[in-house]
Amino acid sequence: MIVCIAEKPSVARDIAQVLGATTKRDGYIEGNGYRVTWTFGHLCTLKEPHDYTPQWRGWDIYKLPMIPPRFGIKLIENQTYQKQFKTIEAIVQEAEMVINCGDAGQEGELIQRWVLQKAGIKCPVKRLWISSLTEEAIKEGFNNLKDEVEFQPLYEAGLARAIGDWLLGMNATRLYTLKYGRPKEVLSIGRVQTPTLALIVNRHLEIENFVPQAYWELKTTYRDTVFNAAKGKFTSKEEGEEFLQKVVQNDFTVTDVTHKKGTEYAPRLFDLTSLQVECNKKFAFSAEDTLQTIQSLYEKKITTYPRVDTTYLSDDIFPKCAGILNGLADYQHLLQPLRGKKLPKSKKVFDSSKVTDHHAIIPTGVQPQNLSDMERKVFDLVARRFIAAFYPDSKISTTTVLGKVDGIEFKTSGKQILEQGWRVVFAQPGAQQEKEEGQEGDAERTLPEFKVGESGPHKPDLQEKWTQPPKPYTEATLLRAMETAGKLVDDEELRDALKENGIGRPSTRAAIIATLFKREYIRKERKNLHPTQTGIELIALIKEELLKSAQLTGIWEKKLRQIERKEYQAGQFLQELKEMVTEIVTTVRRDTTNRRKMQ
Repeated sequence: MIVCIAEKPSVARDIAQVLGATTKRDGYIEGNGYRVTWTFGHLCTLKEPHDYTPQWRGWDIYKLPMIPPRFGIKLIENQTYQKQFKTIEAIVQEAEMVINCGDAGQEGELIQRWVLQKAGIKCPVKRLWISSLTEEAIKEGFNNLKDEVEFQPLYEAGLARAIGDWLLGMNATRLYTLKYGRPKEVLSIGRVQTPTLALIVNRHLEIENFVPQAYWELKTTYRDTVFNAAKGKFTSKEEGEEFLQKVVQNDFTVTDVTHKKGTEYAPRLFDLTSLQVECNKKFAFSAEDTLQTIQSLYEKKITTYPRVDTTYLSDDIFPKCAGILNGLADYQHLLQPLRGKKLPKSKKVFDSSKVTDHHAIIPTGVQPQNLSDMERKVFDLVARRFIAAFYPDSKISTTTVLGKVDGIEFKTSGKQILEQGWRVVFAQPGAQQEKEEGQEGDAERTLPEFKVGESGPHKPDLQEKWTQPPKPYTEATLLRAMETAGKLVDDEELRDALKENGIGRPSTRAAIIATLFKREYIRKERKNLHPTQTGIELIALIKEELLKSAQLTGIWEKKLRQIERKEYQAGQFLQELKEMVTEIVTTVRRDTTNRRKMQ
């Protein structure tokens, strides 16, 4: 008898149906030589401090740091969870083989391994690794079961992450609360939570301390077209007026006209972060809302596994794409131009070297039914991105016109779309207007026909302007900042390189932001995120850059990824964290700062 353990009851039912197990028992489904059971996400967790020693039950600054000689796990104190665990424990004892059917990711691996360890499993264990919950994908997965040992590095990375978060969170939270907290106040510190809060606080302080500076721009209008002085900004009005006097008396002459044809590629497919960013920009969905929605679409078999950090598809997906497209019944009008043609295979879409555990989020080809309004909107974004990947590139022409007035140079430019290409997909009724990251101001602007040497009157104007403070974070821009450890970049290739050092994982960033709201460290005003006074004070209290630096936390994240790839030892990572926690405890205990005097 083979036991399959899924991460939730709904997934267990899907697997049981495919395997031919149809008899429902208390806590599992049986039949055809299988017993299919489930967890409810986490059934086990790391032990709490008092589980190791009674001395750690009370909060005492002189009992820190708390570093157990060996970490252990325990069942979560919940009757439903404990009953289900007893069921799992009983049936795995009779199993000749267990198949781990948990979510195919780091957290899913950790959840299942802890349950199997706690149940004291003795028989061989195989791993089901799939990217969608369709019948075809489940059958294919069971035909290609993998050995558990292949996923040992993934488990070790997840375990190192969990222990690291425990070491830092438990010790630093008690330390800062006891040292600086007011009565009944808990100052929560987290490995990812605190640097994320620091990003928001630092942006707030930049805005608050910003001193506007006046500057002047010289522009002129010739043939209803605005040209900008090539010199750029003038820092003094006198200098600007000096230039204005030179140009006001003379005609404008066109000195150069260039037309440069170019190509714009379709927007990349979605990873989880880019989908959360897009949904926040277009619909004001929170990161948590988007994650829950795309998870629901995955469980309804409509889209593929969502907790991914790549925008590429592996090469083995290409033969399946025609079938997936044919399944998108509501988009047949968009698929008509692709009929009868061989689908293009672009390296910007299909690249196995850019895919590790899972590929980008795409439709499965299963027809959506009974979707909520939120699910419809999210699915529409995913479906159109996928369709656009097979459309021709968009052809554009960029025109740059240079002119002079009394030796002073002016410039203007405009873009004309020559061939819509993939843009057609986003111009259809029901589509949200699609803009690539970094192209917000790049709207089409067709210029009149200019000829070199033409000349005529113009209207110059010296405009006074003021420098603007940086904008507050929205959830969209905060997610991007977390992804790139605080570096704001628009270039997709550079962003890919920085992902290695991003803070948090795509699957956990939404929960981190939600925790900051729950702790009342941040608040939302329209779409903008602002720190509360408590959040500002907390970051001011933390002197250790290690605790609040996105860059340094990004280095830890990189090491966790290296553990997954067997390029770094989990033991070394944890030893570094233990040494760091010990050093922080010593430093903070010596601090003589009185928080009340800071107000």
